[in-house]
Amino acid sequence: MYWLAKLPILTTLFSIYFTWEIGRHWWAKKHAMYLLWWCIGVFFYGAGTFVESWVGLFGWEEPVFRLWYIFGALLGGAPFAQGTVYLLMKRKTADILAFCLIVTVLFASTAVWLSPIDYSLVDPHRLTGKVLEWRWVRLMTPFINTYAFIFLVGGAVWSAVKYAKVPGAKARVYGNILIAIGGLLPGIGGGFAKASYTEVLYVLELIGLLFIFKGYMVIKKDGTRSLHKNQVEIGKEDGK
Repeated sequence: MYWLAKLPILTTLFSIYFTWEIGRHWWAKKHAMYLLWWCIGVFFYGAGTFVESWVGLFGWEEPVFRLWYIFGALLGGAPFAQGTVYLLMKRKTADILAFCLIVTVLFASTAVWLSPIDYSLVDPHRLTGKVLEWRWVRLMTPFINTYAFIFLVGGAVWSAVKYAKVPGAKARVYGNILIAIGGLLPGIGGGFAKASYTEVLYVLELIGLLFIFKGYMVIKKDGTRSLHKNQVEIGKEDGK
């Protein structure tokens, strides 16, 4: 339906608010690299839906498509996942993984920007990676998205299981389940988009972000002591 093509506008506006909200949280805890990466994740999530909004309003343009692929396909979930890596793992390990992720994304982004376009496959009002003539570029996306799935969705599920064993930590269980579902939905939407049902992606992007936001807020407001050592230590460093 036509109105669904405009849905990314709403997702973009909500992303702006979410970025501001989590940015304030990070500003109060500047040692928290996980918050910084989550903030970056929300920003690029919104950047991706902004590009989708642009196409919905003005139609397909080559530079806009390339930005969409970089912001959406490559950076839609990976920064979120990297934030979870900083939350769950030792700083040195997280730094190494962050470096590897940045190098991979930079290489893939350069390839996306340089790849010739097959204009015979361009749909004036739909975005699809099929138009990239360098087919191997699209093979890199699953690796980045798998990384995002393992640490964003998997990390949230793991945290929910851990908190389920702690008396009085139901809010954190609930919050992490919401984040896991929210992280999963855009991936499902991406599968529909590959089958040319792009509108399903737009719907699930918005719902997914709302789930992540709700989960984040539930956990933020909960007074239960965190089980994650990094989070506890950062709280001490910042006097909170």
